[in-house]
Amino acid sequence: MNNENNNMDSRIGTYEHKQRVAYYMGIIIKELTNRANDHDNTKLNSPEVELFDEFTPKLKQATYDSPEYRQFLKELQPALDHHYAKNRHHPEHFPNGIKDMNLIDIIELFCDWKAASERQLNGNILKSIEVNQDRFGYSRDLGNIMANTAEWFDDVK
Repeated sequence: MNNENNNMDSRIGTYEHKQRVAYYMGIIIKELTNRANDHDNTKLNSPEVELFDEFTPKLKQATYDSPEYRQFLKELQPALDHHYAKNRHHPEHFPNGIKDMNLIDIIELFCDWKAASERQLNGNILKSIEVNQDRFGYSRDLGNIMANTAEWFDDVK
């Protein structure tokens, strides 16, 4: 070993690395905060609000992914088309669906599914993750990450 390595203090590099990690996490936190504040704002105005006023109570009483639920979604489609076009936390926003999304989109999507499952009859985030894996074609790995995150939420409540 040479003498320079014997006198090295790796803590300086570690502190610099920690600062860079904190910097990048701060960028993500800022974007997530913006997304949280702006989430679903398009549902508050035309052309979405009128149809969501009509179908939100119906969807709340329907079991997720049931024939009744899917029929309500068909009737809600004009509002959904507008909503998906304006909101990148939905796979339908992108030409290649979830494959075109970034981690920030996925985090907002997951939080949206979690919150939606809480306001539905028999809502269950784990079932949503499973059903949506087939619907959107994401990997088992991503499904497992989402399920692990759902379980983490149970631990932090």
